[in-house]
Amino acid sequence: MPVLYLSHGAPPLADDAVWTRELARWSDDLPRPTSILVVSAHWEEAPLAIGATRTVPLVYDFWGFPQHYYEVKYEAPGAPALAEDVRKLLPGVTQDAERGLDHGAYVPLVEMFPEADIPVLQMSMPTLEPAELFDLGTRLAPLRDEGVLIVGSGFTTHNLREMRQDPHGEAPAWSAEFDEWAERAVGAGDVDAVLDFAGKAPAARLAHPRTEHFAPLFVALGAGEAGGRSVIDGFWHGLAKRSFQFG
Repeated sequence: MPVLYLSHGAPPLADDAVWTRELARWSDDLPRPTSILVVSAHWEEAPLAIGATRTVPLVYDFWGFPQHYYEVKYEAPGAPALAEDVRKLLPGVTQDAERGLDHGAYVPLVEMFPEADIPVLQMSMPTLEPAELFDLGTRLAPLRDEGVLIVGSGFTTHNLREMRQDPHGEAPAWSAEFDEWAERAVGAGDVDAVLDFAGKAPAARLAHPRTEHFAPLFVALGAGEAGGRSVIDGFWHGLAKRSFQFG
């Protein structure tokens, strides 16, 4: 299976016809997974943990949105077999048996696999340290041979204070510059540069005042193959929604 890094969007992503169409088209081009393992920007927990292995309520980890965003359902099957495989690859992993999928997981999955018929497991990020997350990805890579789709879900630029009012307006220079750099570095397979993005990328502090939305990319890099293909590009409220496929 390939490995994905996608920019997942806030709950209003479902209202963006362009983005939802891009995600649906992407999933149409993928082989059907046996199960899906998601590493989301919205779950940081150490030691590393996995979520529920049965269908439990979603985590609506956002505030101040219209009520209908809190009524979205995504009742995908749990993935106990995948959880067991993860435990074998990552000894010492813990489990939060009541934690459902957060919006970094279910928002894109609703668009990509709307039938909700593929088992899904979510895993926490135990650190934001790039090299450690890359190593985590390399340890998860054998799951690909079992048909598991590994998904890192973040946002290629993520600065909520600098979001533009117009969702499809011109992107600010800092976001465009970082996005262009990321496309080149990931596409060239320059892992060292990506892991040192804070020191190598233009406008890194503006693009990521905190790095949790870029961090899932490091897991995808480790689990994937050198050189990621850009599948989705463009901007949403000035933030880069670029997404990559490895393999």
